[in-house]
Order: sequence, then structure tokens, then C-alpha cells
Amino acid sequence: MLAGKPAPDMLLWNHYPLNLPLKKARAMPIHTAHRLTDAASRIILGKEHAVRLALACILARGHLLIEDIPGVGKTTLAHVLARLLGLQFQRIQFTSDMLPADIVGVSVFDQREGAFRFHPGPVFAQLVLADEINRATPRAQSALLEAMEEHQISAEGRTWPLPEPFFVIATQNPADQIGTFPLPESQLDRFLMRISLGYPDRAAERALLAGDDRREMLTRLPTELKPGELDTLFADTRAVHVGPRLLDYVQALLAHSREGAGFAVGLSPRAGLGLLAAARAWALMAGRDHVLPEDLQAVLPAVASHRLRAADETPLPPERLVCQLIEAVALP
Repeated sequence: MLAGKPAPDMLLWNHYPLNLPLKKARAMPIHTAHRLTDAASRIILGKEHAVRLALACILARGHLLIEDIPGVGKTTLAHVLARLLGLQFQRIQFTSDMLPADIVGVSVFDQREGAFRFHPGPVFAQLVLADEINRATPRAQSALLEAMEEHQISAEGRTWPLPEPFFVIATQNPADQIGTFPLPESQLDRFLMRISLGYPDRAAERALLAGDDRREMLTRLPTELKPGELDTLFADTRAVHVGPRLLDYVQALLAHSREGAGFAVGLSPRAGLGLLAAARAWALMAGRDHVLPEDLQAVLPAVASHRLRAADETPLPPERLVCQLIEAVALP
């Protein structure tokens, strides 16, 4: 929580009377956010903004898609988040010959009991890394759909709940690389955010080349949160206040993405809910108990870029479409 009284414009944004203080919510201490980002940034060098987005995605209870070329730290980032947050971790290496049973599990006949027994697959973990997900066929990719949306899987005529909390962090290579299968839109929409890491800058790359092996550093990385602390942060994120005028702004963004020129596919209601959840997490990490327009604009590129599609007559890249959306919609 920031010290001092909030500015009058913040009060106006949240529709609080000017003569009343903001109701205090338990905001994430600044030092906790800094501790997590600093610990991650000691291994993922020069990518603090991407690390903060990834943490916000987790606090918003969303799934994360990391798209970039091989070798820039996508898989390492998933390992780092699991260790920092104390989550049970499983990695699934997706390949072109993978079957759905390789993900969700399979029933094996037990001769002693004279019956089939279900053996859970690697999806039964709190944080699942779907590595190079677009190397697998659509049939294998679809095995994650129910798990991501319902936090359960159906097999052998039964429904099996997944551990809580449950997250999928998927990595994928650019679609123009050999041997990739584009994710269907129905699965893309299940990811709250899509981020890229990119090449490190010169200083970060020099530190990487001269430093310790990242895998050894991972083994020494301690868990930063105490048991139960992550659940508290989830509750604190949900409690962050969103004022009516900010909801007007979100609805205006959604409407323009659906009706504005240049957009072939707009943002769904699920995208709107995800945008609010991500903005709440971003505000919480900044130590505030209320969302500002800047929070929405900070997370909008990661939330919307994989959902927007340009019209044929204006083939803009998704990142430019998001910028166009922000520029077109005025603050209420």
C-alpha cells in the first residue's frame, strides 16, 4: 500500500467520495514483489519486465504462453517460477509423435487385482511446463484444453481433479520454423498472456557469458514464499478494487476491438475478465489496492496480442494492433 493519501484523480477514478479515505485492502508488500523479481532476474538476465508479467499472470490464476526462438530462456523462466513459488513442477516435452495419453495418463491392467488401474500422467502437477507445445499435433495439444479450463481431466469414463493451484506455462517456437503446428484459437484463448523474451542486451549477455551455469544456479534457488502465502496473494489480488469508470474503459476497449476498422477478430468476454485479473495483479505488485488505467495498459499487450486478428485490408502485426487499440480508445 502506498503511503499517504491518494491523489484526487485516483479518488475520481474509483468513485470514492473526496472526503473519505480509501478502504485499505491487504496489498502485496513492495519488498515481496521486489524479492521475487530480483531472485528471478539473477537467473533470467535483463528481462525484468517479462518476469513481472509472468508473475502477474500467476497471481491472476492464468496460464502463460512464451513464444520465442530457441535458447533465450523460455524453459528456464518456467523452472524459476516453480522454484520461487514452491509449486510442484512437471515438464512435458512435446513432440510430433506424442499421444494424448502421454499427457493425461493411461490405464494399465493390474493382474493381481484383475482390473484396470489409472496411472496419472505428467499433467498432474501444480505447474506444468508444456515445452515446445507447437511441435505436437493438434490432437495432442487438445489434451490440455480441459485441464486448462476446468482443472480436471476425463479418462476411462471418470473425471480426475488436478492439484491446486494449477498452471500451464507453454513455450512455443515461431510458427515459421520447421516442424511446428499452429495452436488452434480455442487453445490460444485459454492462455491469459503471451510474452516474448527476445535476445538479451549487451550488458546482460556479457554477464550471462561470464557468470555461473544457469542450471546450477537453479538448483541453489530457494523458495521465496512460505506455505500458504501464495494462497493469500491470490485472495489479495481478487480484492484489488476496480472502479466503475475503469470498467467503462475496459468495455470501450472490448467494443472497439470488435467494431473498429482493422480488426477481424476482437476480444472475447473471457479476454475482458482476464484483462481485469491481470491488471489487479499488476496493481498489487505495485503496492496498490486499486487499479489505474496505467495498469490496464501495462498488461494489455500481453493479454490481447494473441487474441486479436487484423482485417485482410490492414495486415498489421498483433503488437501494432494493440497499440492501435490503446490509441483509439480515450480514457473516460
